[in-house]
Amino acid sequence: MHFKHPEILYFLFLLIVPILVHLFQLRRFKTSYFTNVRFLKELAIQTRKSSKIKKRLLLATRLLLLTCAILAFAQPFFEAKDSKNASNEMYIILDNSFSMQAKGKKGELLKRAVQELLENTPETAQFSLLTNTENYWNTDIKSVKSSLQNLNYSATPFELSAILAKVKAHKSAHRKDIVIITDAVGLKENDVKNIDFEEKPYFIIPEAEQKNNVSIDSVYINQTLENFYEISVDLSGYGEDFKPVSTALYNQNKLIAKTIINFDSKKKKINLTIPKEAFHGYVSIEDNGLTYDNKLFFSISKSKKTNVISLGEPEKSNFLSRIYTSAEFNYNNYALASLDYNSLEKQNTIILNELAEIPQALQTTLKAFVSKGGNVVLIPSEKSSVSNLNSFLGNFGKVQFNNLKTESKLITKINFDHPLFSGVFENKITNFQYPKTNTSFGILSPYPAVLSYEDQSPFVTAIQNPTAGITIFSAPINAANSNFQQSPLIVPLFYKIAQNNQKTGVNAITIGSNKPYFVDVLLTKDAILEVKGNDDSFIPIQQIMNNKVKLTFNDFPETAGNYSVFDKKEWVENLSFNYKRTESDLSQVNTNIVSDFKTADTISTIFNTLQTERTDSQIWKWFVIFALLFLALEIAIIKFVK
Repeated sequence: MHFKHPEILYFLFLLIVPILVHLFQLRRFKTSYFTNVRFLKELAIQTRKSSKIKKRLLLATRLLLLTCAILAFAQPFFEAKDSKNASNEMYIILDNSFSMQAKGKKGELLKRAVQELLENTPETAQFSLLTNTENYWNTDIKSVKSSLQNLNYSATPFELSAILAKVKAHKSAHRKDIVIITDAVGLKENDVKNIDFEEKPYFIIPEAEQKNNVSIDSVYINQTLENFYEISVDLSGYGEDFKPVSTALYNQNKLIAKTIINFDSKKKKINLTIPKEAFHGYVSIEDNGLTYDNKLFFSISKSKKTNVISLGEPEKSNFLSRIYTSAEFNYNNYALASLDYNSLEKQNTIILNELAEIPQALQTTLKAFVSKGGNVVLIPSEKSSVSNLNSFLGNFGKVQFNNLKTESKLITKINFDHPLFSGVFENKITNFQYPKTNTSFGILSPYPAVLSYEDQSPFVTAIQNPTAGITIFSAPINAANSNFQQSPLIVPLFYKIAQNNQKTGVNAITIGSNKPYFVDVLLTKDAILEVKGNDDSFIPIQQIMNNKVKLTFNDFPETAGNYSVFDKKEWVENLSFNYKRTESDLSQVNTNIVSDFKTADTISTIFNTLQTERTDSQIWKWFVIFALLFLALEIAIIKFVK
């Protein structure tokens, strides 16, 4: 037992006062005898004994009364079980990612968690609240009530390790109590491995009852017909026993197609036909799972021809004219001697086709061209010098040529995951007629190869940067040195190279991807492009590049939907933004990761536990009660004991 005011215990010396009073009242009396008083003598003896008992009882009650009163003023208490953490600061981490849209026993997981916080958090409790995107430091439930009630689902995934880093960086003289409210979808071991156990982390993991969910993953042009586009929609089903799903296609909010999908497999693909014209709409489904992935917004711009130019001998460039047809490309070939350098900045892709030497003036021009979003393809000549090639490539990356080797080599490996082959192959091809080269340069490249020889050395590699692509062949591909021009790989490869960073298909930007986007518009120096939607607008980071503007969106916009780019009040282009589909699989609940930490069902349980473990047991009230009881007992003794 401990005392809040132990100095008051010195007043226990006052207990000597009633003792002294009692001794004074019990002084000896002188006995006097009278005649014929036998009966009176017996009565006096009885009265004297009764008086002694009464005075001793009064002494005991007064001593106990005074003792209890003094102890009550000293305020005795029993120390709390966890008293050393009584001054801890509380941090509540609330997951508001899209997976928290799932429905539990009492509704959507996030809304129920917010309701419990509002109902069960003590008004006097000070805490800090952190969500996926917002931080409220050193606040109370009244101050954040409005923010909690208006809390929206976040397109930013729940990254516990990043939020815990914020908590750790928040300087405080006290230790921390951390309460983490999450459904644990996608939770990884790295998220919890750096948690300090001394910080008393608690996990509240609400559980979804309905884990079936259907997600629209992507939309793309499957094939281009004379007057129509055939677009494909890829969907994923997570869970078991799906009901038929209604799917609809809208252009400018006008319904243009509708169908029903039966999920007999986890992955489904449907094809829809739309007119070959500009499109600005979305495809949607109706299911009982999450709602954030039930729409995918996309745009298709009015088709523009891609400008491609090749530099080299005309007879070695005939194969390019068969790939870059006039229906989709503005293709021209020039010998180096007749090249107009001013025309290069208007191109989208420039192919250096077996030039014996790349002049310094051309190197300088191409360096500026690439920095502004242009694509360059380098096909070396047998007469090229290694030093000249390396001098040119030094402007863009770390690819280096070695000496030319006369050795026949087969091209046997395709990197199906490379961006230049994305969407080209439905299945991975393992056996095809391998093309070959008779002579080739050795290449040292830190970048993934697009095509490789049988000895794993690269035949085609690419330097990818955020604005452009530099594709490098290790060997000449003229008919005398290689049969690659007869390979079925040449058409998709050169087609994708020319279209790199060009808007030739479906526009569906993922929020937070940070991939640059190029708008074909000629701006004045001080002009600014603005992106506008139905409900909000923002100004992206932008860089003017001759006849185009590079836009970087970062984490904007916050809401998925269809938007438009404006130069002041003049419409420039349509854009579509979508949320990441990382939250769609509700079966990825990793509760085993938090098995070593304390868990609770509700926030009220945590508050009650902390209060019980950290609150001292005050017992001074009991001494007040005892003092009153002894006072009442003293009065009763005085009144009723004779």
